[in-house]
Amino acid sequence: MVEVFLDTRLPMPNSPTHHPLSRPQLDAAIDLALAEERLVGAVVLVAQHGELAYARAAGFSDREAGLPMQQDALFRLASVSKPIVTTAAMVLVEQGRLGLDDAVHRWLPEFRPPLPNGQVAHITVRQLMTHTAGLGYRFLETDVNGPYARAGVSDGMDRVGISLAENLRRLATVPLLYTPGTAWGYSLGIDVLGGVIEAVCEQSLAVAVDELVTAPLGLRNTGFHANRPERLAMAYVSSRPRPRRMDVRETATPFDGLVGIQFDLDRALDPSAFSSGGAGMVGTASDFLHLLETLRQGGAPLLSAGTVAEMGRSQTGPWGPPDGPGYGFGLGFSVLHNPVAAGSPESPGTWRWGGAYGHSWFVDTVRCLSVVAFTNTLYEGMSGSFVAQLRDAVYA
Repeated sequence: MVEVFLDTRLPMPNSPTHHPLSRPQLDAAIDLALAEERLVGAVVLVAQHGELAYARAAGFSDREAGLPMQQDALFRLASVSKPIVTTAAMVLVEQGRLGLDDAVHRWLPEFRPPLPNGQVAHITVRQLMTHTAGLGYRFLETDVNGPYARAGVSDGMDRVGISLAENLRRLATVPLLYTPGTAWGYSLGIDVLGGVIEAVCEQSLAVAVDELVTAPLGLRNTGFHANRPERLAMAYVSSRPRPRRMDVRETATPFDGLVGIQFDLDRALDPSAFSSGGAGMVGTASDFLHLLETLRQGGAPLLSAGTVAEMGRSQTGPWGPPDGPGYGFGLGFSVLHNPVAAGSPESPGTWRWGGAYGHSWFVDTVRCLSVVAFTNTLYEGMSGSFVAQLRDAVYA
């Protein structure tokens, strides 16, 4: 059954001119994933024409304890933090305090990673946001003793007891994978962007993001650690015959042949863990939907419509996620430019991304549609069949 989530920031539909979603099809997609034990629990929210058109919490927040999923559950966000932190940077751009084409070393003088030939590279803020800076991720290496591993670089989901500045220092010792601006590669660019934000604001990333984004929007459940630990959903990892409960510390990979992500579930409870802009936040589905709807509706009170349009413009030409044909990349998220190549019913210009802990989201600006699906099951909720099945149910 659909449980209505009454968030006063987003009214429920009351206009007959708004074509309603097929709630039975949405229910069916969620029910199937739960029945087939591909997911343990989920919160799914859909806004249409600025109104909350669908809201449901389903399955378990903690299966072993028999705790049902609640709509105000807190989730470890992983890469869902990227558009939040990117939005914070864009507020600084709007205020004239930061330039998209500023050299990163203007703000972080010590961050000068070399090119493979040893020459010093020129990286811009825009390249950090679009993942065209030449950086990578430790979890994407194919060798457990790869360059990032040898340098002790953190992907922002472990708990290694170092500062953000120290992690960026380590990252800067590793040669870039390519000349900035010549290719696309998913990366720690948003973590570096977090360092830039700290330098511009002269305060911690956690405080800056709160002042620039979460406080103005009233997103009181979103931050760099769980403010209500008892509401934090347990994490599960896809396995056979059903998802298994994650260990507090373990390594799990979303793709065969890669070393995988080093997770520490207690990171979300540790205020002393460094603020990872690319993977280190905690929040609720409703908070994140509110951010997406703020951007979709033009950005006020944070940003102007022109700034939001720049975020949603594909900045990377033919480059984009290698497993996402038809997608380029904007500032903080992917942008669909060829629905046929993507095999998607979404409109051209749709924004989309997800998070390793089991999340997906998209915004179809043409159809005035925002969809958030937070699950507690990696990686099914991020890149499994549930993602496409839910999308297709939305467009049914």
